[in-house]
Amino acid sequence: MTVQIRPAALDDLNLICRLRQQRASWLAARGSDQWSAEASGLPIDFFARVVDRAMAAGETWIAEVHGEPAGTITVNDRADTQLWTEAELADSLIVHYLIVDLRYAGQGVGRRLLAHAAALTQTRGRNWVRLDAWTSNTDLHTYYRRAGFRLARVAGPDRPSPSCALFERHIDDWLMDESFIDSRTDIFPMTPLGHYPTVSPAFG
Repeated sequence: MTVQIRPAALDDLNLICRLRQQRASWLAARGSDQWSAEASGLPIDFFARVVDRAMAAGETWIAEVHGEPAGTITVNDRADTQLWTEAELADSLIVHYLIVDLRYAGQGVGRRLLAHAAALTQTRGRNWVRLDAWTSNTDLHTYYRRAGFRLARVAGPDRPSPSCALFERHIDDWLMDESFIDSRTDIFPMTPLGHYPTVSPAFG
């Protein structure tokens, strides 16, 4: 299955909010408190404002399968207060709001979006992809471990966020990952050289 990544457009906001509500309902049905008001999750209107600002800044992306939206991710150099140190933030990009449409769950869309985050990180000259995961969602922790991330630590109880399980993956770990190579192609489109069957990044 081919997954294409494109920048989110401003009219994608309703789509992203729908994906978040879809996934929140799915989580609640399985007993998870992730994104719930009771566990201090972001209300959907606040979430929409945050994502709207991220889209305007060019930080949000949409995965498509055969032209149909299949997931979203936001990638930038910001994180909730006191989760990562200044040194860690300076050498990483941070993943936010990785959400895959349930119709495409288990088909590699999330890994492709994470690989896109890694490609963005490499182009920025940084070495780590980092993220915070909902502290109590151990199934989500397992997902990130299977995607090659390691648990750096769980931030202490004095932190205000309910999302304090801190995961990271070094950029060197992605170099032989097929989804990472595809993401590099997305960022630097490949252009044929003459009549030869080789390709080279087009930076111009």
